[in-house]
Amino acid sequence: MNFLNYILMAPPAGAGGQQGSPFAMPLMLGGMVLVFWLFMIRPQAKKAKEQKSYIDNLKKGDKIVTIAGIHATINKVNEDGTLQIEVSPGSYLKIEKSTISQEWSAAVNKATTA
Repeated sequence: MNFLNYILMAPPAGAGGQQGSPFAMPLMLGGMVLVFWLFMIRPQAKKAKEQKSYIDNLKKGDKIVTIAGIHATINKVNEDGTLQIEVSPGSYLKIEKSTISQEWSAAVNKATTA
């Protein structure tokens, strides 16, 4: 009988007066933590890192879309974490860099170049 079957298929603690395997519970808990990390935490951290990189590399003339759905062109990048954007010719807004949607901006730029 292989070792993994011995650990996972041990009889329950109350069956026949025998104790269950002492390794089964920590092994299952460790497996759940690993799956949670692989499918939840790691992808979110990767996406947050990409968003931060995108925001740090914004420059004058880039076409953007905010999370509120405002389409604009960057007119000025300020040192205090804000942007001055041009919504229509002669109409400017001052917004926070964190309000830029990377996904929507990429979709607009892709449609413009195609």
